[in-house]
Amino acid sequence: MKKLKKIPKFKSEDEEREFWATHDSVDYFDWSKGRWMILPNLKPSLTTISLRMPNYLLDELKVLANSRDVPYQSLLKVFLAERVQKELNAFGAREGKVDYSVARMPRKRKKAGLTAQKPVKRLHKPV
Repeated sequence: MKKLKKIPKFKSEDEEREFWATHDSVDYFDWSKGRWMILPNLKPSLTTISLRMPNYLLDELKVLANSRDVPYQSLLKVFLAERVQKELNAFGAREGKVDYSVARMPRKRKKAGLTAQKPVKRLHKPV
């Protein structure tokens, strides 16, 4: 069996994050002794953002959210998560894990005026 290295003491989370970004955990842990755990109280970290959008789009989002009996912010997060996952899958991401070397490749730009998307049916006309 390979002798495991000792994990250094870290002064901050940033220092620890940088360490693990540049070191392989196999040198520090015996993963054959690992066990699966369920962490029911673990919540994803959230960041508050400010987003500008046309009034009609916000109104339409609120109508959709109301018809589903959910807050419009929650519905927007669901829509964004679905679209992000779809885009990542288009780049060959598997099981929610992203190969950033592929995902960061520049995309071909469409010529102005040419789109493959169907027109969106509006509930309200933009003012």
